[in-house]
Amino acid sequence: PKGVIVHSDRGSQYCSAAYQELIRAHHLRCSMSAKGNCYDNACAESFFHSLKVECIHGERFMSRAQMRETVFEYIETDYNRQRRHSTLGHISPEAFEARMSA
Repeated sequence: PKGVIVHSDRGSQYCSAAYQELIRAHHLRCSMSAKGNCYDNACAESFFHSLKVECIHGERFMSRAQMRETVFEYIETDYNRQRRHSTLGHISPEAFEARMSA
């Protein structure tokens, strides 16, 4: 969706002209962690660790489509709706978002 913020660290792939052009072409907003601050991107790093450990590690996917479906289901069903997050006061992201928009 237009205006979505894409946050990353300052890795060379994210700073590249090609990546930045891709972000602009899709009308997204680029956000990068502060230089030299490993804690600035901690939530994203934590998410990818959880995704790898809880969803991907040990799995054998027969196709990209199968992997995409598995990852989508993990994010939408488990991670966002059921998994409690200490950084959100031990509630799910969905519950946190509902609370903040009420």
